[in-house]
Amino acid sequence: MNTEELLRILACPRCLGTLRALAEGGGLAGLACPACKVLYPVRNDIPILLVEEALDLDQWLGEHPNAKEDA
Repeated sequence: MNTEELLRILACPRCLGTLRALAEGGGLAGLACPACKVLYPVRNDIPILLVEEALDLDQWLGEHPNAKEDA
């Protein structure tokens, strides 16, 4: 399943809003929710969509300046 297909079927577990993919180093780094300002990390190609695992989006972007929107 490609990233575009994944984004069509997944939603933010906190607000049920739209997610956007962020890539870094040629791979999918996480799925961001602009409404909640959180990033759900991707580990071993698996999105971790647990609210308690979500990272602060602004802080993450500050620590990963080369990240870019993937889809």
